[in-house]
Amino acid sequence: MNDFFRIDSDPASGIAELVLNRPERMNTMAPAFFPALRDAVQALDDAGATRVLILRGEGKHFSAGMALDTFAPDGAMQAMLDTGSARRRLAFQTQLRRLMASFDALDAARFPIVCAVQGACVGGALDLAAACDFRLCTADAFFTVQEIHIGMAADLGVLQRLQRLLPQGLARELAYTGDRLGAERALATGFVNAVLADADALVAHARRLAASIAAKSPLAIAASKVALNHARDHSTADALQQMTLLQSAVFDVDEMARAIAAWQARQPAAFDSLGAIAKP
Repeated sequence: MNDFFRIDSDPASGIAELVLNRPERMNTMAPAFFPALRDAVQALDDAGATRVLILRGEGKHFSAGMALDTFAPDGAMQAMLDTGSARRRLAFQTQLRRLMASFDALDAARFPIVCAVQGACVGGALDLAAACDFRLCTADAFFTVQEIHIGMAADLGVLQRLQRLLPQGLARELAYTGDRLGAERALATGFVNAVLADADALVAHARRLAASIAAKSPLAIAASKVALNHARDHSTADALQQMTLLQSAVFDVDEMARAIAAWQARQPAAFDSLGAIAKP
């Protein structure tokens, strides 16, 4: 248990939901949020039963990002923000990279992650959303690189990921101005896959998509995610070479036969879960 979110899991479908549940605080984050998120996602991955994860928030807004009081002189980040010596600066770099790695866990998970955004998605919340496989939002949603408004460069991955998800010029405009990216433009530029009327419609749509993904072979889905992530970060030639190795490792004739038979019979297939990752 933690103070920032809960995990709702349905073992029958393999669909889990990570729900930000501090609506009275606009689902803001604090330093403790990041390792809690990392550990929760890795625990789901290690258990091997989850086929899709929906990441969403309760209340009017998805998340207002990092709570500003964490930056106060007596705030939770004060020790980390002390960069008054070479040793402290080195420690700062290590601590920051660990915060970044909390969102890397979303990328590394064997299952896809669907981010469902209503209302505000700003600051660290945008870093979080950008690390998911894809995003959905409500008509009133907006996305903001909030950090530029408080005199700092965004540093948890959004500057690195946003320019892969949006046109280069638009990503830079948002990073430099802190202007809002509204739902309509987010859809037009491909940052979100769909815009829904309200939060109820958003969750329903996210669950329908998750159910469609969860019905597929989890082995094929996991392999597809590995291939897509590698291709995103490497040349086409390198990615094709990686694909030959990946396919030789995960090609499963029995899995294919089960999928083909179910598809021909127009019946859902019963696939085994990926299984737990053995502890060292």
